[in-house]
Amino acid sequence: MIAGIGVDIVDVPRFGRQLERTPALRERLFTGAERELPLRSLAARFAAKEAIAKALGAPAGMNWQDCSIIKDAAGDPQVHITGTVAAAAALRGIDSWHLSLSHDGDMAVAMVVAER
Repeated sequence: MIAGIGVDIVDVPRFGRQLERTPALRERLFTGAERELPLRSLAARFAAKEAIAKALGAPAGMNWQDCSIIKDAAGDPQVHITGTVAAAAALRGIDSWHLSLSHDGDMAVAMVVAER
């Protein structure tokens, strides 16, 4: 059963300017492995994390480090949650995630479906 959905879109150049202006933002938003990715991939992952937060009802106190977007063996993006994000998901009975990422021109978009 669908427990939540979320979608977010990010302007890649604008996101890049924010990361340049506030270097600590990269460390606050992304895990160590994610930080090494190209800007387009970072923007898509940020959109995914925002979409995940929306699917969870945007609960207060979520730590961005507790959500990462990894690739499975086939190269498909997967949601990996721990800590505060896993706790928010558990409160809502969410045990499965479906994620789609896309880029076009200067935009990156993510769509997520959370299931019980």
